[in-house]
Amino acid sequence: MIYDLAIIGGGPAGVAAGVYASRKRLKTVFITKDFGGQSVVSDGIENWIGTVKISGADLAKSLEDHLRSYAKDIVDIKTGELVTQVEKVEGTFRITTAQSSDTSTTTSYTAKTVLVTTGSSRKKLEVVGADVFEHKGLTYCATCDGPIFSGQDVVVIGGGNAGFESAAQLLAYAKSVTLIHRREEFRADPVTVKKVLSHPHMKAITNADPLEVTGDTFVSGLTYLDKNTNEKKTLAVSGIFVEIGSTPITYFVKDVVDLDEYGRIKIDPWTQATSTKGIWAAGDATNILYHQNNIAAGDAVRALEDIYVHLHTK
Repeated sequence: MIYDLAIIGGGPAGVAAGVYASRKRLKTVFITKDFGGQSVVSDGIENWIGTVKISGADLAKSLEDHLRSYAKDIVDIKTGELVTQVEKVEGTFRITTAQSSDTSTTTSYTAKTVLVTTGSSRKKLEVVGADVFEHKGLTYCATCDGPIFSGQDVVVIGGGNAGFESAAQLLAYAKSVTLIHRREEFRADPVTVKKVLSHPHMKAITNADPLEVTGDTFVSGLTYLDKNTNEKKTLAVSGIFVEIGSTPITYFVKDVVDLDEYGRIKIDPWTQATSTKGIWAAGDATNILYHQNNIAAGDAVRALEDIYVHLHTK
């Protein structure tokens, strides 16, 4: 069969679009490996609007329940599948998938339109102890977890805009924030750097390579190499926020839409449309300025509204 729409991705953006697609009665195939997106690993999310606090696992369950309650015979939900390629075929799009448990088993779907909401994956801090203390003081989301570290000393690893923006957020809660950067020069905008570093509880250490995350049941320190002196030094901190970049999950559309230099899908912020007529994108896989669950969900709704207009009036 030919679907009106294929939604790829099961995070807040994809589910928001899926609910709206059902309400607008667009025959949709919803393809995802699982539900929840990046936040599924968070112990407590405090910025999901309408919910004071929710774990990542509970948010994933809530998203899935919401979509399934509306899906009925309108939205066909395909879980455990990874999209491997999207192709244009005679005025439609062919979406090829593989089972996440057995990549040799493939399936294909045909749709008139496509919405990509696959997000991105955070680049992991690969030093001794980082995997042990992930979600035990080491985190990849200042917006999600910052308030937990109120009145404590924390570190941000990274020297780009994301690192400085995270540091600025943490200064509202933390006793002190130290930013560690492996190079001499920051990649962040000079204006941002100057403003954040002017805060009395903020400092930065450059030419520093993180070596080890230490602690008992929870983070208590970060050891790094001071490349100026070739000495190993340890900061006593209870929180480590990693901002060393992320990789957008867009490999399957690289041949059909325009990507920026970071591999993010270029979109028209007015409609979320991509460079290819019939394909839209929303959330962390796109080249928008800010990436948050609430923003992703809203952007996906905007895309869905435009997809409906495209299907029924153009």
